[in-house]
Amino acid sequence: MPETMIRWLRETAGLALGAATAFAELAYVLLGGLALLVPAARPRVFAGALTLSELERRRLERWLSSGNATDYTGRRAFDYLTVRCVVGLLGAGILLLIGYGAVTGVIIGVQVASGQPAGGGGEPMEWYDPIGIALFGVLLVFLCLQGLSSVATLDRKLAQRFLGPSPQELLRRRVTALSVSRAEMVEAVNDERRRIERDLHDGVQQRLVALGMLLGRARRTNDVDHSANLLRQAHEAAQEALQDLREVTWRVYPIALDEGGLHTALEALAERSNVPVVLRYGLAARPEVAVETVAYFVASEAVTNTIKHAQASSLTIDVELASGSVVIRISDDGTGGAQLSGGGLSGLSRRVAAADGEFTVDSPPGGPTTVTAVLPCA
Repeated sequence: MPETMIRWLRETAGLALGAATAFAELAYVLLGGLALLVPAARPRVFAGALTLSELERRRLERWLSSGNATDYTGRRAFDYLTVRCVVGLLGAGILLLIGYGAVTGVIIGVQVASGQPAGGGGEPMEWYDPIGIALFGVLLVFLCLQGLSSVATLDRKLAQRFLGPSPQELLRRRVTALSVSRAEMVEAVNDERRRIERDLHDGVQQRLVALGMLLGRARRTNDVDHSANLLRQAHEAAQEALQDLREVTWRVYPIALDEGGLHTALEALAERSNVPVVLRYGLAARPEVAVETVAYFVASEAVTNTIKHAQASSLTIDVELASGSVVIRISDDGTGGAQLSGGGLSGLSRRVAAADGEFTVDSPPGGPTTVTAVLPCA
């Protein structure tokens, strides 16, 4: 069965449940409205409203795929039920009309098929009567389906209006999210500094020490051939140290990102990779510098992890604009098993979160691995 049909049947079932609960909600609103006139009864009325509203919230989440908050008050719950019961009754009326129309359509269809006058009239049918009946039936079906869709939309919007978080709660959550992302960003920067320090200490510094030792041996020897050989080794060590230093500077911030933008930086990253990389770049204009920076480091870290751990034979980097966000997706055909909790990927997750983005890793055992970052941009 097509997915659209399954979704439509699920929503119809959810609306039918909502139509059934609407009668109980109407009775509760009428009786509860009278009880609210007594101050001592208000807490119980609001508690009952919370219970009924929670049932509606779960119905919407289960059948209409509409999630809402759970921190609403009893007053807002009662207000929600006051309006929701009207929408539910409207849905019930539409469902009853659909049922009545279906029964009527079956009866008329049997009459037309048997040659009887449609509707039980005494006059014989003309040739155009079946056509008119069919067109009228299609129109009624369209109106009923449109009515159900509108009731479902109203149901969702009412829940979002009354059961969703208040502006104060949204502000509190935003402040909390910003505080967490700021702390995670500081930790990510510290991790990157420690990594750069390790690269300089274990890579560049060791090669420079070896270079100094080779030059010292070349100065002390009296053998011309041996001195030439040592100088050749020193020259190779200097080239390797320079390459390591370039790698570290690229890890800090690639100059190509400033000069040519994200596209140029990713092309340079693909050229430097030991694994063949296919780059598909779909942005017509340059995004913000902050977005470019995060996108580049996501790609760079993902490529580095693939080369080190995935045993992959190919890599693909896709960059596109979707719904006002830059989406960068790095895929490989390696062994999989990458964990978001790993050091490099967790740092990327914090970096992306600090930019209000979304970061996901799909890496089942055996592969393939797909790292995706969605970064909002102006």
